[in-house]
Amino acid sequence: MMTMVFAVEEINRNSSLLPGVKLGYRIMDSCDHVHTSLQALLSLVRNVTVERIVRRTQSQTLPSCLADSPVPAVIGLASSSPTRAIAHTLGPFSLPLVSYFATCACLTDKHMYQSFLRTVPSDLFQVRGLVQLVTFLGWFWVGTIGTTDDYSHYGIQAFSNQFRQQGGCLAFHLTIPKSPTATEIQEMADKLQSSTAQVVVVFATEGQLLDLLLEGTLGFSFPGVGIPGLKEFLLNVRPSPKPGMAFVNMFWEELFGCRLEFRGGRAKENEADAPVCTGSEDLKYTDSSFTDVSQVRISYNVYKAVYAIAHALHTLLNCDSAVHNKGMCDNNKSFTSRELLHHLKTVNFTNQFEEKVYFDSNGEPVPLYDIINWQKDSSGEIRFIKVGSYDGSAPLREQLQIKQSTIVWTKGQSQVPVSQCSVPCPPGSRSARRPGEPHCCFDCLPCADGEISNQTGSTECTKCAEYYWPDKDQVKCVAGVEEFLSFHDTMGIILVALTLLGVVLTTIVTVVFQSFRSTPIVKANNSEISFLLLLSLKLCFLCSLVFIGQPSLWTCRLRQAAFGISFVLCLSCLLVKTIVVLLAFRANVPGSRALKRFGPPQQRTLILCTTAPQLCLCAGWLLGAPPLPFKNTNYQASTGKIVVECTETWPLGFYLVLGYIGLLAFICLLLAFLGRKLPDTFNEAKLITFSMLIFWAVWISFIPAYVSSPGKFTVAVEVFAILASSFGLLLCIFLPKCYIILLRPQRNIKKGMTGKYLT
Repeated sequence: MMTMVFAVEEINRNSSLLPGVKLGYRIMDSCDHVHTSLQALLSLVRNVTVERIVRRTQSQTLPSCLADSPVPAVIGLASSSPTRAIAHTLGPFSLPLVSYFATCACLTDKHMYQSFLRTVPSDLFQVRGLVQLVTFLGWFWVGTIGTTDDYSHYGIQAFSNQFRQQGGCLAFHLTIPKSPTATEIQEMADKLQSSTAQVVVVFATEGQLLDLLLEGTLGFSFPGVGIPGLKEFLLNVRPSPKPGMAFVNMFWEELFGCRLEFRGGRAKENEADAPVCTGSEDLKYTDSSFTDVSQVRISYNVYKAVYAIAHALHTLLNCDSAVHNKGMCDNNKSFTSRELLHHLKTVNFTNQFEEKVYFDSNGEPVPLYDIINWQKDSSGEIRFIKVGSYDGSAPLREQLQIKQSTIVWTKGQSQVPVSQCSVPCPPGSRSARRPGEPHCCFDCLPCADGEISNQTGSTECTKCAEYYWPDKDQVKCVAGVEEFLSFHDTMGIILVALTLLGVVLTTIVTVVFQSFRSTPIVKANNSEISFLLLLSLKLCFLCSLVFIGQPSLWTCRLRQAAFGISFVLCLSCLLVKTIVVLLAFRANVPGSRALKRFGPPQQRTLILCTTAPQLCLCAGWLLGAPPLPFKNTNYQASTGKIVVECTETWPLGFYLVLGYIGLLAFICLLLAFLGRKLPDTFNEAKLITFSMLIFWAVWISFIPAYVSSPGKFTVAVEVFAILASSFGLLLCIFLPKCYIILLRPQRNIKKGMTGKYLT
């Protein structure tokens, strides 16, 4: 109130603003109540048809006659609810109402409140800033406290909506009654203490929450300035029996604890014993909010409101027009409240604090706020310390500016309080909402296999790309380790060594047979078929090398074809040898010519005929649906490795190749078994029978081992089966012959072969 008086007197002394015109004022008490406010308004504006509100005067004192005239504008009120009532009443008459503290967003509605303006930002911006502040500090689980007025109602409603949009949750909401009882206060206190929320968002005036706001509170406040001359003006205030000094007189008695004699009337019970004021009391020696004007905030909004009206009148009265003598205002000009409202809406000036003062299309000022922190000084008194700012007109990322290091929290702590219903889920897990509870209350579940979450508080896990797999903590995707039977693996080295051993042994046997090709034992075993059998065995050993190493397009096609053809060639040779053995003993029967009819040409033809089907089958398989290299990720769930293998696009081809090998092996075993009773001195049939039994034992055991082996061990099992069966054929068939050739040469004669010469 006193700042408004100061501003009016300052303008009246200003020769450049409203020259020749003196402003007056009339102060009414609204008592922060709707009915009282309307009564004050009706007594203030008695005759709305009379629109002249300023008059020329030569006196330096304010003319008391203005009390009988209508006013051009009203400054007020502090609360939103009374302001709505006054604004709604004045709107149809276009009488400007400029508020310095009514912040309710509801007052932005120009259809309801056509003549309402304000020098304080709407709660719309305060709410936006508050939501930004709360989320910036990581508070997503808060309670709200409000009062029964419009400021609190609309503010909390807007905050709740925007806070939920940002992912926040409300733990509770409490409403403070106008006159709360001790029981109601205790219930609210119990609710606050029992809640898991450590942060409370409050929409209320300072006086309504003095008992709740302790040290550590953060709040939005209007920018404060130090108005030059205001403190001196306030210090010169003195009580007076003149009309309009009631507020000053009450303040004087309250501050100094004395009683003014000229007030008269019956003293209240608490004033009966108060001493009479001596008149020597001096405000200079007091310490109160009245004399502390180093940073005025709400009063500054009043100051701007007075100057805004003065600038509007300055334009309306043509004070800058050259037609007037000495630049004086046209104080004889009559105008309507609608004209003043128009000029007030378009006012635009920069005040002495370098702040631009203007109203937007809704009668709103620039939304500027200071963020203040309630801190205790050395004497234990609460002081407002600026710790940041908020500019609602700036780009979104630049609106909130705050220095966390300067904030003192509850109980003097420097760490930001934590307020959350559930602890944010760590990386590697996701949040799962609890049924029937706000989304801020959740449980943390580990990510499923093949998924990761690399941020704290993730609501979903992300599936890794193909050929990638989560690390052990499931926080990042790592490239899967490609696994295959490598030449550098221990197992690969062993298999290669066995393969080379088999090739070397086969070569040695071949050299031995070549060196002793003229001996009876070599001739009796059909040297041509034996050499072809040794060649096929060498191919069987060598084909295992194609299975080792990283699968490629050509190795996938070559491995099964080489395996199938080399083994069929080997078995075809054994089949011919078995038939030759059987026919050789039938040749001793008088008149039998079976052996002559199954000579070398017929033997070659049989080998070709039995090998040709496998050749055709492999050729058709490789041309139609060849095996292809494939990265198998089915083993990632347990090992995190990618098995590079050859996939069979036509599995039936593999089974047909394997089945044909089994068919020839069965025929060889059957014929060899039929010749098992031949004389022991010629044990070829027995050796073939034994080798076929080993062959069958290996490949029958191969099937379950092949199916159950994981990853590269599948290939290792097949290579082992190839080597084992090849070694079985080589050793069972050729080792006894090499033994006789090299160590028992006396048996390698014709008599030895017929059993007539024994050692």
